[in-house]
Amino acid sequence: MRLCATCALLGLLFVTAIAATGSLQTLVRPDKGSTVTVSTPLPPDQCAVCTVGGVNDTQVSCRSSLPLKPEEEVKLLFNCSQPLEKSYAVTISRTIDCTKDLCSPTTIGTQPTILPELIRTLTWEVQAPPKTVVRLDVLGEGLVEASQPCPTGFRYSVSISKTNPKGPTRYCRGGSVTHLDLLNEGVVALQVDPKAVVDQFLFKASAGPLKGRTEVITIDSSTTVVLSRDPAAPECDVCSAEGSTSNCSPTTKTLTNVHNLSLDFSCQQPQDVYTATVQRKIGCTTTSCSPAVAQVDPNLFKAFQRTLKWDISVPERTVLTLDFAGDGLKEVSGAGDCPGRYQYSLSTTKSDGSIKSSSYCTGGTVSQLDLQGATTVTVDVPKDGDLAQTAFSVRAAPRGSRTIPVTPEPKTTIFISRAVSEPDCSVCVRTAKPTCDPRRAKITDPGNISVEFTCPQPQHIYTVEINRAITCKSFSCSGDIVQAESPLFQDFNRTFTWDLKVVSPQSFQLDFSGTGMRQIPREETCPDEHTYSVVIYLHTGPADIGTFCKGGPVTTVLAPYKGRVTLQVPANRKVDPVDFKLNVGPETSMLAIVTVNLPRGVSDTDILTPNYPGGLPDAQQMQWNFTVPGMHNYTVQFLQSTAPECVAGDVEVEYQRDGRRPSKLTLTDPQPKHQQDNFNMVLRNCQTNTTLQGLSLRYRVSVMRSGHPVLCTVDLSKRAALSLRIENTGSDPYCEMRINSTVAERLIVAAGTTASLSFLDCPKEDVRLTASDVTECPNVSTCPTIPLSVPTLDSCLPMRLHSFTWNIRVPVDSTAELAAPTGSLRQALPGQECNPADSLNLADEDGISVGDYCYGGVIQKVQVHTNISVTARSRDFSKTSGPFLNVSFSQEISETIIYRVSPTASSPTLLATPNWPEAMVSFSSVSWIVDVPSRYQANVQFVNVSQPKCQDGHTSITVKQLGSEKELLALREDSPPVGNLSVPGSFYLTMSNCMSEEGHFGAAARIVLQETSNLLAIILGVVGALLLLLIVLVVICVIKKKKKGLNRDSSIFMGKGNVFRPSDNHFPKTRSEDPHIYTSIDDTMVYSHALGDAGYADGMPDHFKGAPVDSYRTFTGPTALPEIKEPDLEPEMDLYKPFLEPPQTFIPSRPRTPIDRQDSLGFQDRRMMDNGLFTFKSTGEINTIQLTDFESEPRLQTSEESF
Repeated sequence: MRLCATCALLGLLFVTAIAATGSLQTLVRPDKGSTVTVSTPLPPDQCAVCTVGGVNDTQVSCRSSLPLKPEEEVKLLFNCSQPLEKSYAVTISRTIDCTKDLCSPTTIGTQPTILPELIRTLTWEVQAPPKTVVRLDVLGEGLVEASQPCPTGFRYSVSISKTNPKGPTRYCRGGSVTHLDLLNEGVVALQVDPKAVVDQFLFKASAGPLKGRTEVITIDSSTTVVLSRDPAAPECDVCSAEGSTSNCSPTTKTLTNVHNLSLDFSCQQPQDVYTATVQRKIGCTTTSCSPAVAQVDPNLFKAFQRTLKWDISVPERTVLTLDFAGDGLKEVSGAGDCPGRYQYSLSTTKSDGSIKSSSYCTGGTVSQLDLQGATTVTVDVPKDGDLAQTAFSVRAAPRGSRTIPVTPEPKTTIFISRAVSEPDCSVCVRTAKPTCDPRRAKITDPGNISVEFTCPQPQHIYTVEINRAITCKSFSCSGDIVQAESPLFQDFNRTFTWDLKVVSPQSFQLDFSGTGMRQIPREETCPDEHTYSVVIYLHTGPADIGTFCKGGPVTTVLAPYKGRVTLQVPANRKVDPVDFKLNVGPETSMLAIVTVNLPRGVSDTDILTPNYPGGLPDAQQMQWNFTVPGMHNYTVQFLQSTAPECVAGDVEVEYQRDGRRPSKLTLTDPQPKHQQDNFNMVLRNCQTNTTLQGLSLRYRVSVMRSGHPVLCTVDLSKRAALSLRIENTGSDPYCEMRINSTVAERLIVAAGTTASLSFLDCPKEDVRLTASDVTECPNVSTCPTIPLSVPTLDSCLPMRLHSFTWNIRVPVDSTAELAAPTGSLRQALPGQECNPADSLNLADEDGISVGDYCYGGVIQKVQVHTNISVTARSRDFSKTSGPFLNVSFSQEISETIIYRVSPTASSPTLLATPNWPEAMVSFSSVSWIVDVPSRYQANVQFVNVSQPKCQDGHTSITVKQLGSEKELLALREDSPPVGNLSVPGSFYLTMSNCMSEEGHFGAAARIVLQETSNLLAIILGVVGALLLLLIVLVVICVIKKKKKGLNRDSSIFMGKGNVFRPSDNHFPKTRSEDPHIYTSIDDTMVYSHALGDAGYADGMPDHFKGAPVDSYRTFTGPTALPEIKEPDLEPEMDLYKPFLEPPQTFIPSRPRTPIDRQDSLGFQDRRMMDNGLFTFKSTGEINTIQLTDFESEPRLQTSEESF
């Protein structure tokens, strides 16, 4: 009694403790034959179900699960800290006992009054004899099979029997299912939400013998159907009538070539027990298949789960093509991945006997599959699945192949290896003994052979290795290790390998000094897809020195005895190998020696040990030789390392530097920091425990500059118009320039400012200094001529001045005139280029070049009416003196530019539009004032004229003579071309441009000076000659008349020797003694050249008709002159007198003889040319006549093609 009182007290205390949250007290009486269980999943301290009894309900017994006895009323108390409807579950179970024809109870009740506040699960289990079916008719609303939760709060679960492999079928209310068929131990369960009102009766039960189902089928001879029962499913026999007997099978049934055959199943729903496999065969040749389509009987065993299977056979080297109409297919990874869709499975047998399987779901984009080999197609169709009459169509065609001619180089071996398992393909080498293999092939013959692949695209299946063996002698290696672009297998993934071998104990050295190499981890690839690796062969096996990419600090690799270099290149990538060399190196005890030239500037170089991330071979040592740039510091940092377990010796890191003792460290010691000079690093491994991790190291060598910058302070505060610009034009990315402590790519020192400049690691030849000045004139009337000279710059600037630009600001309504300080200018044109290092460039205010100019030409002056810049270039401005140009200002001109040119007769003069041969600026004009010397004319030839299609305005080329408004030439863009134009004197040549729509305007002209002929002088000369002839005739007549009355000798001689007088017969010799010596000269003989009458000789004295006289000798007689008495003669009128003003004495005074120009053979005096007798008419100044042709200077050979 005390114990019961204690339990009751504890129950009251528990009820009191949880009464504050949720509680329910009610009476429950289960029906007869039913079992009610109330339970909670929560712990007892939170929830419990209690029975209340005793006097004044003082006896309370609580537990987590409480079974209730049938037909016994009990008071229950529910107290819980959680909501009651979510904390408790009520299970009401009942058995339906059936015989072969009767069930008890007949009407299935629900006991709706039992705990409606909680979740209830009502379960009915059927007990029936074998081969008895229990039918439960649904009372009220029908059911519908569902896979989702039911919205009405009533969820049904039906299991036909405990052996049903499908598991329970779920239903909701509101469907067309009006009855449920159950077998022995079948279970029906209903789960009801809290407070849902349940009908008192749900089902009406009845029992009867199990009746089977009959299917009538027709199957053709090409189809085989196999019915298979799930061993876990209920027993169900399938029987077919064969004559008078019945053939029954409890597990399988195979059917083929039957017509209207009745199949009797001993179960009502054989579709839940049996599956149907429908098999058909399709045979193909190399060109066709029979049948060509995969036919389907949509209604054959439609209620069953079906598997449709087609076995397709094909001959070798045949491509089988399956075409899927409709939605197409989508490849999936495996079975069971096609919810709500049909699944296709394909199995193809390859030539090597292996089978490839793949799965597809309907509803994809794959409409065609190409298969190579015998194939089995399987389609899984669920119950009541709809099928089209054609599943797919099938075609066959000879398999495409590809033949590649191959001609290996001598000592070269080609390996072809399969890279992927699919698709089916073989490689055949056509030699004297052809071989085919689906996996690999080897080609060693140097002759012409062919390789045939039995698939159309072998490049997706195979890779190619091209191997070359190089054996080095004692001091050299034969041939270059790298060859030109290989034409073999360009669309395959290729691996080029070189097997290297030298005479032991020497080593081989790979030289990458051309481009350098960069080491990368083994799993990475290079940006240019050219990946190199170096492997050496030790007695213990191969060691991978490293994987490298083109462009880096690694320059050489030295390794002993034997090794291999590998280059991997992907398909369709042009082979562009590094041109490295192979040399014989000295003997070394190192595993390898790698030389690393660290770059200038700030850099990080990562190095990995051989076989990384694997271990360095046991008892081996690896050496790296680092070259550190001058004025740079280096730091070594170990990024990642693994230490082995040493069984002999220790792991050691040794640093070697010239002139210093080596330092030996461990992997954990601090490594060198901020050191200078070149160094070697040697990593030594110990004898390790090979079962554990070996020695590996990944480290970084960082380099930074330690040099001092070049400082310069540029002061332009007193130069308001001068500015400087400095930029780095070299390829060194480590040149650092600063202005006022700010790093900049370009340094600009503005006019009138002061700037602090610094240059760190900047080669002088890579830094360009340019300067500019502003030249302007505020008032044209007061501006003097301004010389364009280069001012002196700050001497601290470490680089030379590259160019200097004067920006000339032209005042309004003014013109700038540019002229060379001495001499003239010429424009750089084809055939007469200027030296770019010593030239002047003119550009307008928009930066458009006018042209390049240099000294020594025909341009006397350039006039520009807009702002213009002049840029001078010189190899060394410090060696130039004086101004480059003189600038003055004058009144405004209408043209954009005017050139004043003075062509010479010695060579042609070339004129071209500004910035020739580029286009002339739109709406601009240019003029040339051409000064032609006197007695010359200019021949103008337009050697190259390009005319545009004008959008606005017209182009113009005009020629006018100076002082005349008449146009000698006027051309537009639509005018026909002209050849030569002759201009008799100085002239204007003007060209102007339009706004072009297409093309551009530019012109080039050649001016050739030609000497002119004076027509007036010729006419006067002819008239004078006629007049002279008339005078001579008159003289002849007078002389003849005179000679008739006067017969005496006369002579005129003006020599430097002795003189004689007429009629002096005292000669030392007579004429008979020397016929070539004159005794006297008759007056008429003095002028005999002017006589044209041959009969005049008849009137001469006889003594002049003797021997011919062909020379004249100076008289050498006595010097005393006898007195001569001559009669006074009357002056004769109309007679010729030899001199205009004869002297009083007989011997006239000698005219003044010039001693300079007239001594030339080409000289004659005009005073003697005025008459036919060459006498002097006046004593005026000498007027020379140039009788010889002008010897022209060599002319500049300029062809029109140069324009």
